[in-house]
Amino acid sequence: MAMYQNQPEAVIYISPGNENPNNTLYLLFLNHPEGILFKELPRYRTELMNIYRQISMRENPDEAGESIRRMTDPYDNSVNEKCSMIRAAFLKVIADDLAGKYYITGYRGEPKRILLNRELVIQEQ
Repeated sequence: MAMYQNQPEAVIYISPGNENPNNTLYLLFLNHPEGILFKELPRYRTELMNIYRQISMRENPDEAGESIRRMTDPYDNSVNEKCSMIRAAFLKVIADDLAGKYYITGYRGEPKRILLNRELVIQEQ
């Protein structure tokens, strides 16, 4: 569905059928270069479900509803856990000074964003 290309040989690919909620969250933030305040995540539940439906191969994508509800609940730590897992996944394969452009980041109380130059992003349908 989405490829992120920094160099011709450096491609990150999120394929359809990968129902990991981390991928859904990552694609949401990739779609919003202006960033998103965590406390405003409930406004994005519908968009998250739509992203999930696009990358999921499940016949009943509504099963993800509870995970998305938790991820967008400002009183639940789920979104922080998912951001930490996304960061850790990048740090396994990319040095921290480079990985910082790829994961969701931002200061407390400010919009979180992915710093990656969107000209390097190729979205496939």
